[in-house]
Amino acid sequence: MNASDLMTAHPLAVNPTDPVWKAAEIMKYEDIGGIPVVDAASNQLVGIITDRDITIRCVARQHGAGCAVGAHMTPQPLRTVLADADAEEIIAKMESTECRRIPVVDDLGRLIGIVAERDLAMKLDKAVAMPARRRIKAASPRSLASVDVLIEPAWPDEVRW
Repeated sequence: MNASDLMTAHPLAVNPTDPVWKAAEIMKYEDIGGIPVVDAASNQLVGIITDRDITIRCVARQHGAGCAVGAHMTPQPLRTVLADADAEEIIAKMESTECRRIPVVDDLGRLIGIVAERDLAMKLDKAVAMPARRRIKAASPRSLASVDVLIEPAWPDEVRW
């Protein structure tokens, strides 16, 4: 299977000038963890913003709700694939970049789709999908949310794990 078979075609996207809350709202209602960021005029991929980007780069720094996506997204260069990339290439890029989604672009860098870990799990044969999910998960950084104990802060603005 290649990217064109696995991807979600014409994914929802935001522009760098959109407010962060718009990206967060789309993620909430679509039950997704990241959204491509494109130039409004050309549909050229310029970045990606994830729920983690919003949490770490915006909320944790106590930025306001009016922040622009462009200030908190992961900008280009991003790892992307073309529509003819095979599943193994996609999995290898997810693993090497420690991410759970890969944008699919055309030869001009315009967004045409996105392959998420969920797409692999649902569309690949289980014999391929399960080991791939394990490899991607193992390569992804451990979330602080998985830590059970919160140590009482030494002062109000500090939280230590």
